[in-house]
Amino acid sequence: MLVDSHCHLDFEAFEEDRAEMLARAKAAGVGTIVTICTRLSRFPEILGIANTDPDIWCSVGVHPHQVEEEGVVGSADLVALAVDPKVVGIGETGLDYFYDASPRGDQKASFREHVAAARETGLPLIVHSRDADDDMAAILRDETGKGAFPCVLHCFSSGRVLAETALELGFYISLSGIVTFRNAEDLREIVRDVPLDRLLVETDSPYLAPIPMRGKRNEPSFVVHTAEKVSEIKGMDQEELARITTGNFFRLFSRAVPPATGGAA
Repeated sequence: MLVDSHCHLDFEAFEEDRAEMLARAKAAGVGTIVTICTRLSRFPEILGIANTDPDIWCSVGVHPHQVEEEGVVGSADLVALAVDPKVVGIGETGLDYFYDASPRGDQKASFREHVAAARETGLPLIVHSRDADDDMAAILRDETGKGAFPCVLHCFSSGRVLAETALELGFYISLSGIVTFRNAEDLREIVRDVPLDRLLVETDSPYLAPIPMRGKRNEPSFVVHTAEKVSEIKGMDQEELARITTGNFFRLFSRAVPPATGGAA
């Protein structure tokens, strides 16, 4: 089986056919899905979706794009919401200097509050980083110095230095459909050097549909195409790649329970 470790099932793009879309995912062998929180104000809806299926999990957090709108949420508030057994991660959080949708100082403050919540709960920090490699690496190193916490850099498309920093700190790297794009050879070169025991796969749907689905709305079933590309890059059997990345997921997202029909083998 495969895991879609990062998608956004609450987004409007899925409102009309969410049940059918989830059925397609299961038919494609996607046994576990994590729907990610980007706005704390939408957490009840996100948790509600997770509660509709034993194999759907969720996170709690504020995306850097939404920090100005949602405010810098304190770690205590995140920890309080994370007690729900369906919550398996903290985030997504991080830094985005490409769009700069929120002031950078507020993004950094929010990010550090999320780190504190991950440290306290033991749930993995789900990190978004775009055009912010230097500040991201510096904060991750600084915060790790205050105490360890689990972490994944989701939808990784940053540079080699940030990848090496994350690996050095014991973190994971999650790959989206970007790794299939024709102009992503630099990313594929980095992926060749990432240890297999640190890799996850995801869709980040409804965005970033992988080849050969470019131009379509992305959805969890499409993670099979990303996994296929990663197995090609790594020169290994697709089933073995699925087994390894699924095992990695349940090791990192330790609160999530493998499906009754299968698991992290």
